[in-house]
Amino acid sequence: MFFDFGFEQDLSLQEQANLFIKNELKDTNWTNSYFIQFFRHQIESRVNKKIISPATLKNYYKAAKLFCVMNDISLNWTKITKGFPKIRCYSEDRAPTMAEIKQLAEYPDRRIKAIAYTMISSGI
Repeated sequence: MFFDFGFEQDLSLQEQANLFIKNELKDTNWTNSYFIQFFRHQIESRVNKKIISPATLKNYYKAAKLFCVMNDISLNWTKITKGFPKIRCYSEDRAPTMAEIKQLAEYPDRRIKAIAYTMISSGI
């Protein structure tokens, strides 16, 4: 994903990786600014429009960091990730209402009633 941001997309993945490393060897500051631009673009065009979640952005970060570590490219990753949005570490689950429980219990299949009551009473 981060290769497609700054390189021609008709190149193979290997060619894009080689070109990336050549650019990094020419100018070490290029790589740092490249990743800052890439992540800023992802935040502005995809995270803010709710196309992807902030947690998905972290997956791009992990892939980029692994590529750099495996190719001996040292970067200040703290500076790159400073502008990342906060990741929500909880779900939006809630307990079912009494009306929802009654609606489940009225379902004609006997198995649903037993499963629903077991899940509700045990907190599943």
